[in-house]
Amino acid sequence: MRPVSLFVVALFAVAAGGCASLSTGTDTPAASAADLDSLAYARPLSPVAVRAQVQPQAQSLSQAQSQVMPAATFAAELPYTLDTGDKLRVVVFGQDGLSNSYVVDASGAITMPLIKAVPARGLTTSALARAVGDRLRQGFVREPHVAIEVEAYRPFFILGEVTAPGQYAYVPQMTVEKAVAVAGGFTPRAYRWDIEIERPVAGGVVRQAVPPIERVRPGDTIVVRERWF
Repeated sequence: MRPVSLFVVALFAVAAGGCASLSTGTDTPAASAADLDSLAYARPLSPVAVRAQVQPQAQSLSQAQSQVMPAATFAAELPYTLDTGDKLRVVVFGQDGLSNSYVVDASGAITMPLIKAVPARGLTTSALARAVGDRLRQGFVREPHVAIEVEAYRPFFILGEVTAPGQYAYVPQMTVEKAVAVAGGFTPRAYRWDIEIERPVAGGVVRQAVPPIERVRPGDTIVVRERWF
C-alpha cells in the first residue's frame, strides 16, 4: 500500500503545480496601467477601417482603385480646370460687344456672340482663351487678343454628419475644416478625423480620406461619415 500512496501524493503535486502556473498567467502577462491608459485615449478607428476589418473582401478591385489614391498625388496643386457652374470674365481687347461674363453651362461650354458655343470643360483659362481666339480668327476678328479669368468658382458639396448638408459657394483657400463650419459644424455622431473628398477628374472621380486641414477645390464633394461607437 505504501508505494501506491506515494504515487497519489506525487500526482496531486503535479496537478497543483499546473493550477498554480495557470493562476499566475505566465503565458499572458497582465496589461500595465500605461497600456490601459493608451487604449483609453487611442484614436478610434474610422468607419472605413472598421468596414475593412469586418468585411475585408467586400469591395471589388475597381471600387478599391477608385477610392485609394496616394495622398501626395491627390493633394498636388494641379492647374485649375473649368467645369459646369464656373462664371468667367472674358475680355476681347477692342471688342466691347464680345467682352462680357459667361457661365459654363451644363454641356461644359460657354456661348458667345458670333462664335456660339465654345467647349470649356477640362480646360484652363489660358487654354480657353486660345480656343476663343482661334474661333474669332476664323473670319470675325483679324488679330484677337483674349484674356479670361474666373469671376466666380463653381460650388462645392458637403454631405453626411454636418448640421446643414448641401451646396455652398466656394471661397479660395478653403479647407475641409472651414467647409464644415460653413455647413453648421459636425453633428454629435460625426467621425471628425479622416473625412472623405470625392473629386472630379478627367475620366471619372477619385476618392481620398483626408485630414480637416486638407484644401478643398471647386466641385468637390465632402462626405463626413458617422462614427461607429
